[in-house]
Amino acid sequence: MILQLNHLPRKASGASAQEVMDTFQALLDEGHLEEQQLAAVRVHLDWIQYKQNFREPVTVVPGTNERGEKLPFMEVHVDVRQTEPGSLHEELWRAVQHAQHGAHYPHPPTALLDAGRLPLEDFQSFRSSIAWHFNRLYWQRLADWEQSTGRGYEQALPGGKSDANNPAAVADGVGDFWTLLRDLESKKQLPAEVYVLEIGVGMGTRAGLWLDRFRALDGERGTNYYPRLRFLLGDYSPLTLERSRAAVQSHAEQCSFLVLDALNPMQTLSFLRHKILHIHLANVYDNLPDEEMAMRDGRLYLVQVRAYLPAHEANRICREFEVPWEGLRRCVERLLEVGPEHFADRARGVAFWRQVWTAVRLEERMACVESLPAEALPPELNSGRLEEILRESVSELRFHLSTGAYESFRNTLPLLSARGFLQVQDIFVRDLNEYRLGFHGPGKLDGSIVNWVNGALLREAAERAGYDVHFAPFRYREGSRTSILFTTQRE
Repeated sequence: MILQLNHLPRKASGASAQEVMDTFQALLDEGHLEEQQLAAVRVHLDWIQYKQNFREPVTVVPGTNERGEKLPFMEVHVDVRQTEPGSLHEELWRAVQHAQHGAHYPHPPTALLDAGRLPLEDFQSFRSSIAWHFNRLYWQRLADWEQSTGRGYEQALPGGKSDANNPAAVADGVGDFWTLLRDLESKKQLPAEVYVLEIGVGMGTRAGLWLDRFRALDGERGTNYYPRLRFLLGDYSPLTLERSRAAVQSHAEQCSFLVLDALNPMQTLSFLRHKILHIHLANVYDNLPDEEMAMRDGRLYLVQVRAYLPAHEANRICREFEVPWEGLRRCVERLLEVGPEHFADRARGVAFWRQVWTAVRLEERMACVESLPAEALPPELNSGRLEEILRESVSELRFHLSTGAYESFRNTLPLLSARGFLQVQDIFVRDLNEYRLGFHGPGKLDGSIVNWVNGALLREAAERAGYDVHFAPFRYREGSRTSILFTTQRE
């Protein structure tokens, strides 16, 4: 058994490494595990920073071969934050039994009624999971969610606000952009219209701060760039765009509001190909569909997931909303298809949605693959090159492919002019070895998903497409996990 300590709990909280080892020994002594199985177990002791996430206190991830047959090895993830003193034996027993036998196994004498699970889908890549349907519903029906919870989505962020709206960071960004415009003007290359694009505008707070500062700086230095400015606010949610208007009201003549998909901004903005001088995104890449891979003993595995409801949560939801057990899965499907108005009482439909989202978990398995499917990788990064990159890192690794982030990235770059630059504020893994240092998602915010972005692969693929990618720490808030990605085009 390999035990990896991604977190060292304090004495009075959660499961300790010694308790984990003692519990496995007890399961072995009780006959619930065989020595051969124990030798193939990898245990990760984590502290998941997201209070809401898709994991049980103990999650067991079995491995399968190319034919779907189970392999001897298992991964066990223990979330110290969720485990209660004295609960580890039962939690681990149930998780191991489910991984070995599925939902059809006898309950131990002390088992609770939540041993079973109600699957909401079949096993598949995370990118195709129903979890992202919930994410899409949240942004489509944001007003319903906020009315039900009584708080805006930015209040659900860690600390209750976004690093994107830090005034000092915004002021420095404006200063850098003004310097670029001054240089272009000195070379007689400044266009008549200066396009700036913000993707994922939130409440428009950053856009308002940016425009206020740019207008003030332009006035202080007498450069008269502000009248040339064409500031584009783009977002997937029409409601979000409408709300952002108030924050930029004093700049109405400079602003345009566009509904666009962050995965493919070119679909909406093709008329601005090679014309935009600055594009900014914050907390967007971490909310785009993604999938995970793992390297174990020199072999590649695709992490497959299946969304489910724990049986005790499913039973409670059925009772509260008067939905028959056999109809619950279909009721969830209809919610995601048509929204909370699937219920005659819309408010009741939102309450159902919120409770299902809180309860939903992801069961995982690792499916061994001989080679990566072509569609799983960006065109600039084939499986051969990925294997080279992995060989340069550690041998045991689980990592994101960040397919949604890269799709957005490669569909955004063609909008930039020759001197234009892209800037992204998000939670990036800049070195693959960082994946060994703890949990990197996915987690839950209020009604949406948050996931770390594989900046190492993003940089590799971007460089092959003709761009250099650089990362800088976000130095404006102590303890921030945000990094800033920016691009420069190779000459």
